[in-house]
Parts: sequence; C-alpha cells; structure tokens
Amino acid sequence: MIRLELTPRGDWPARVAALGLVWHGPADRPYWDESACWELTAADVDTLETATAELYRLFLAAGQHVIDQDRLGELGIPAACHQAIRDAWDGEPRALNFGRFDLAYDGSGPPKLFEFNCDTPTSLIEAAIIQWDWKTAVFPARDQFNSLHDRLVDRWRAIAPPPGTSTLYLAHLPEPTGEDAVTIAYHADCAREAGIDTQLIALPDLGWDRRQRRFVDTANRPIDAIFHLYPWEWLVRDDFGPQVIESLGSTLWMEPIWKMLWSTKAILPILWELFPGHPNLLEAARTPLIGDQVVKPLLGREGANVRIVQNGDVIAASDGDYGAEGYVYQRYQALPGDGDRRAVIGSWIVDGAPAGIGIREDGLVTGNTARFVPHVMAG
Repeated sequence: MIRLELTPRGDWPARVAALGLVWHGPADRPYWDESACWELTAADVDTLETATAELYRLFLAAGQHVIDQDRLGELGIPAACHQAIRDAWDGEPRALNFGRFDLAYDGSGPPKLFEFNCDTPTSLIEAAIIQWDWKTAVFPARDQFNSLHDRLVDRWRAIAPPPGTSTLYLAHLPEPTGEDAVTIAYHADCAREAGIDTQLIALPDLGWDRRQRRFVDTANRPIDAIFHLYPWEWLVRDDFGPQVIESLGSTLWMEPIWKMLWSTKAILPILWELFPGHPNLLEAARTPLIGDQVVKPLLGREGANVRIVQNGDVIAASDGDYGAEGYVYQRYQALPGDGDRRAVIGSWIVDGAPAGIGIREDGLVTGNTARFVPHVMAG
C-alpha cells in the first residue's frame, strides 16, 4: 500500500453532492478527501479478501458458540431478547447480512481486526458510489477493489419481501448532519433497483396499533417489512422496545435481531478465546491486558470513549457518552501513516462475500472527524 498525493478536482464538492454525499465537513478539513489516495497491489487485494472471508467464518463460529453455550448474558444483551435472538439465528429470516470489518493493514503482515460494524454500518455510499465515480474520472484505466453496489443490489433482490406483504419501509432517526438520511436513501435506491417497492419513514413516525398488536405507518397501514438504520441495542431499550420484540412474529425486521450477537465488542474476547493467536485477530479480554492496549466501550460508536495505553500511559483518549455498559481491552496495533493521516481499512462483506474497501484517515483514534480517502489499484 502506497499513499499518493493528488490535486483534487475543481468541482469535487458539486460532484459528490450530486451523487448523494452532502456532508462535506469544513472547507479546511473536508470529510471526503481526494487530495490523496491509497494505491493497492493485486496482492494487497487478495490478502484483504482472504482475511475478510476468514473473519466472517470466525464470527459465524463465535455466534453459534454463544447460542450453544447460552452466553448471551455475557454480551450485555437484555434477557428479554435472548429467545428472540436464538429464534432468529436458527430461523435465518431475510437479511441483507452486510457489514464492515475495520482492519489495520499496511501491506506487510496479515490484516488485524479492530471490530465489526455489522448492525448499522456507515461510510457506505462513499465506499460504494463516490470513490468509484472518483476513480472513473481520475484513473479511468485503473481498477478498484469495489463490488459493493452490485452485491447490495443482488442481495436485496434475493431477500425481497414475499408477495402479498406491504411495501418495504426503511427507517432512520433524523440527525443534524444528514448522514443517516442519505445512507437510508441509498439503501432504498438499491432495493428499488432490485425491483422492491420502498417507503422511507422516520422512526418517530412509527405507530403501534394496540388492537392488531403490530406497527403501522402514519396512515395506519400495517408494516410487514422494515429496514432500520438504528442500532438494535437502542431499539430494544427504547420505550417501544417491548413492542419491537412482540412484533417479531408479524414484522420482518432487517437487519434481524441476531445482529446483536456481533454488534457488541464483547464478542472480541470470545473470538480470541475460541481462536487464540489467529493471525487476523488481536488479543482481547474483558479485563486489562499486560502491555500496550486499547480500552473500548462494548457499545461505543465512531471512536467515542476510547483510550490507548502505551507503556502504562494514556497516549490518546476520546470523549463520548458510552462506557456504562462496560469495556473490552484489546491489544494495541499501530496504523499505517502518521499524525492525522493514519489509515483504517473498512472491508465490506455482503452475505459472506467480500465486497470491497473504504479507507478513513485520522489520528491515533479513528473518530467522527475522520476523513474518507479513496483508493485505486496499481496500474
């Protein structure tokens, strides 16, 4: 992997906005950063593909182990969800079953897993669409490790709600940046491309019909299938959490509730327990390690409440609202680059198939101010 300095296109803000990326960030530190790109060799791509498929295999095994050994409580999952998770894991309801493995990889040695963003992964449209458009314009003769859009459309086609059910609703919680709104709109575009009728709905607009005992839209129409860009750990703890659990028999929720098995970082120590020394894993435990380590909240997001401890000292820390649920301790792994240009690879997977990567750059802790930098394969 090599980082190349580039001159951004003069019209890049208008171009990426036209494709849906509306959160640019400040002019002096744009979120979409095409002043550089990362160049990967064919061998790099092979390594990342192999590691991504292998990590998915490990997560399947870890999920089955948690179910078989009745360890859901160790993951901090409320007891009211346990049977629903077991039923969904065994029943395999329709699922997009996609996610993003965050990896450390510098072109030498095996990629190392930081965590798996599998419930509500973001940086999707920039990985699938924006960087491909950039490559086509800037490096038209080159390739890119990126089949994400096509794989998403194919997967939506495979899991289309059965005939006779309602339109597919896609829900999110409105927030100031508009990132979630654009991400859910992109999912809707993929579903429509797959031939599915869709309807966007804000989560606060969901209604509960007490007589029918099911969720309805603002016109009191039953909701048979809903895709949500809202974490399961929030869904089940919100005021309407009991109704969500009750509705699982009448409503197809995508992604399914079994994603709670993988979306907590409490799965990382279980992975290490089952596969100690695996080349794609970092040592992880629920108690402090000896030596350099990273302390992460079980349900943290966007790098919040993370501490990096080196030689006994905290060398980096981030603020946030997480941590009450507990922490995991993971072996420290340096990222390629320096300063605020340290690169984390987000390796996407769709129903077990590696689908490409997106790269974000930040300081020692990759947070919500990280910049997305495109990549291209060596010519």
